[in-house]
Amino acid sequence: MDGGCVNNVILLADSYKVSHYQQYPPGTTLLYSYFESRGGKFPYSCFFGLQYVLKRWLVGPVVTRQAIQEAKEIYSGVYMNDKDFNEDGWNYILEHHGGRLPLRIKAVPEGTILPTRNVLFTVENTDPAVPWLTNFFETVLVQVWYPMSVATNSRIYKQVLHHYLSLTHDNLLTLDYSLHDCGYRGVSSVETAAIGGAANMINFKASDTVAGTCLLRKYYHEKTVGAHSGPFSEHSTVTSWGRHREADAHKHMLDTFKGRTFGCVIDSYDVWNCCEEIIGDQLKELVKENGKQGGCFVVRPDSGDPCTVVLKCLEILGRQFGTETNSKGYKMLPSYLGVCQGDGVNYNSIGKILDTVERHGWSAASVSFGSGGSLLQRLDRDTQKCAYKCSLAVVDGDEVEVYKEPITDKGKTSKKGRLTLQCEDGVYTTVEHGKGDPEKDLLVPVFENGELLKDYTFEEIRQRAQITPNEIDILNFLAEDK
Repeated sequence: MDGGCVNNVILLADSYKVSHYQQYPPGTTLLYSYFESRGGKFPYSCFFGLQYVLKRWLVGPVVTRQAIQEAKEIYSGVYMNDKDFNEDGWNYILEHHGGRLPLRIKAVPEGTILPTRNVLFTVENTDPAVPWLTNFFETVLVQVWYPMSVATNSRIYKQVLHHYLSLTHDNLLTLDYSLHDCGYRGVSSVETAAIGGAANMINFKASDTVAGTCLLRKYYHEKTVGAHSGPFSEHSTVTSWGRHREADAHKHMLDTFKGRTFGCVIDSYDVWNCCEEIIGDQLKELVKENGKQGGCFVVRPDSGDPCTVVLKCLEILGRQFGTETNSKGYKMLPSYLGVCQGDGVNYNSIGKILDTVERHGWSAASVSFGSGGSLLQRLDRDTQKCAYKCSLAVVDGDEVEVYKEPITDKGKTSKKGRLTLQCEDGVYTTVEHGKGDPEKDLLVPVFENGELLKDYTFEEIRQRAQITPNEIDILNFLAEDK
């Protein structure tokens, strides 16, 4: 998951930061910065990923003589001179701190659901000789935006599914498995898949992005797996049988995975014929027999208008196999049948599909979803308007509140002074100017002088992120997002 020379912690910064140590006021001994979501697409953030960044890059003696020399060579080439690289500063860290970074980081516990415009973590130097270090590592620390945004995006999906399951079904037992992560191939790198896949697993336990489990096992104490999958056909495994043998392809799945839950893609040719004639007639008894042995046959349409296709699949299968009615009066396919929509899926389209399903008397429990690019890739740092800003400096022994207040964009106004995160009566507030109560501060020390102070398990993060009764009105949110 690494690229070339970028195993060197000194190369984890935007190049322009190399000269910043020369730009702060003379006599500066401390810089204190913070990270927040300044708003963005979603009204809250699910905080996740800082522990990965710390363990992966910053914990331990990360500054070495070799790293300094390599960085000097590269930055001297980038700057086209050897004067701007802070060789003395890095050597100081090596000689006085054994290569460990003299920084202190406090953060909200991972998995916390926090309204936007609140501090998520703070960073400050612990050695007055290296105040520039605080903002040098902005680049890599801000990359927490990605796992945090995926975890948040994924949780919005889950709220939509939670709403419709609560409305149309007897229980929420299928909720954690109602969205399948299909995003491995749709992201920019294996590392992205690992980080994003792990973030989604906070909310859902169905995934094909096994790289997410690998990350959780290494960095978050996951002892087994973060999510599960099973046998699903793809178009190549169906069409390789030939058009005239499509029924044989699906029968082969029934024979091979007897008594198990598995899925078959059904739109290789004529999705309606496949539902009605092949599955609902030719293979009907085999499908039912698979159910008697504890299995479930899941059909996967993969083209067309999702609202139309999902509903018509339900109606055809319902006619062929019969339906059950749950305690809330909604129709359901037999427990050995299901429909999984994996094309064109995002949290808005799920809402539209399930609204259509509900209006036609069907329970959301008969439908599941798969999502790829929209879940893991169609995000950027501005999705939640993530920013890292300095809010306090000590210059010649005096504290200076540091902030920006651009006349052209008040939304980019930054916070001032030392910050604490407090919660009163369920309302989170970031207190500025150092006026917060340290006893009420929800920011937890997680890193100091090269040592990890807090090591969260994935299970506690997942529990912290659970949906609670007092959540946002998801239908209003979807309406506003259109």
